[in-house]
Amino acid sequence: MRGLLRPSAKYSVLALVGAGLVLGVVGVLGFNATMHATNTEAFCTSCHEMGSNPFPQLQETTHFSNPSGVHASCSDCHVPKEFVPKMIRKIQASREVWGHFTGVIDTPEKYAAHAPAMKAREVARLKANNSQECRNCHEVERMLETSQTAKARKYHLSMESQGKTCIDCHAGIAHPRNLPGVAASH
Repeated sequence: MRGLLRPSAKYSVLALVGAGLVLGVVGVLGFNATMHATNTEAFCTSCHEMGSNPFPQLQETTHFSNPSGVHASCSDCHVPKEFVPKMIRKIQASREVWGHFTGVIDTPEKYAAHAPAMKAREVARLKANNSQECRNCHEVERMLETSQTAKARKYHLSMESQGKTCIDCHAGIAHPRNLPGVAASH
């Protein structure tokens, strides 16, 4: 019992537990601050200002500016909300940050050369997770209650039965220009 109360000659168990709690709280707060800072448009556009100019393209769409006042930011579409998928995506995104700082995509020409591969990875990610980031805001059932065109309603009704997800038809919705292999969509 004495060893538990005095595990070291200098510090008591209470002091060590207290220091551990303080370090834990500081670590959690620092981690959350980092997650928040790396989900901002300022952070994203610090590297993604190159090549195909994804942010100015987003600004021209209804996802950025619309009568309802809804404003989708980069992280709304590119970063999952759930903890584990978010951490996986952050690790994947570090590849692009690394590419920016190591000179792989640090000029408009280099960025444009790598844009198709980056786009393909992101489209594949959205297909694999059933376009979850789209579904965070858009619910097919609620969309069908609105005044959609007959064609849109037909596609949205048959989406699940055909094994389709949002990105299959809407791949160019937020970044319609300069995306090789993707035509602007609805």
